[in-house]
Amino acid sequence: MALVASGTTASPAAPAARGVGPLLRSWRERRRISQLELALRADSSARHISFVETGRSRPSEEMVLRLAEHLEVPVRERNALLVAAGYAPRYRQTPLDDPALGPLREGLERLIRGYEPYPALVVDATYDVVSANRGITMLLEGVPQRLLAPPLNAMRLTLHPEGLAPRIRNLREWRGHLLAQMERQLALHRSAALRELYEEVAAYTVPRGAREAAGQVPYFALPMRIEHDGRVLSFVSSISTFNTPMDVTVAELAIETFVPADPATVEYLHSSWAGESREAGRE
Repeated sequence: MALVASGTTASPAAPAARGVGPLLRSWRERRRISQLELALRADSSARHISFVETGRSRPSEEMVLRLAEHLEVPVRERNALLVAAGYAPRYRQTPLDDPALGPLREGLERLIRGYEPYPALVVDATYDVVSANRGITMLLEGVPQRLLAPPLNAMRLTLHPEGLAPRIRNLREWRGHLLAQMERQLALHRSAALRELYEEVAAYTVPRGAREAAGQVPYFALPMRIEHDGRVLSFVSSISTFNTPMDVTVAELAIETFVPADPATVEYLHSSWAGESREAGRE
């Protein structure tokens, strides 16, 4: 699957009418940091932080960005803080299909193709799939076509009763992991689209007969154990994001790779890949 522009974006940031003070206080409280601790981190004073939060002092643009950095505020929300303080947004939001992001798209494509035969994909802030390799395509075999219509959504494909869910042998555990992951994101992002997706997938019923596979072995992390072609494959998920992004679109991309969690999965994927390569050579 090639990189494509995402069909969903995060919701607009909070209106500037709220003022930057309450927004900064909200972020500080989310991080469970005192005014004094934030002041020490940002080379300021607790008095000044208090004045900023109550609206008695207008922070400079540099101070807004410094506080946002120490509070680990997402890039999209940093723009919201700047606007609320009366400044222009600092970070652009470039469409993924813009020529300026051509090198990024090409790099991501090479990265996930190079990971084959293991599954890998790229998703945006609401888990819409913008690129996936053939390892992912293999796992999606048998999923109804209506669930594969763009924009594909990784959470919906995984947890829908007609998607991958019936084939995930440890569905209750894996579902709990995914929902908890979304809950952590919702605590950091004011995204109506993400909230809507969470409510949708959390309401899906767990298919009857969902069970744990027999003959489990110890794992170094919670695996996704999924049936494919009469076998149970085990994967551990790893998610990567970009360091110090300067663009909202780039900041909200995530690369998810699935690491085989046992030797049997490694052997099966490599043998299947070799078989496909031989078939392709005969054509």
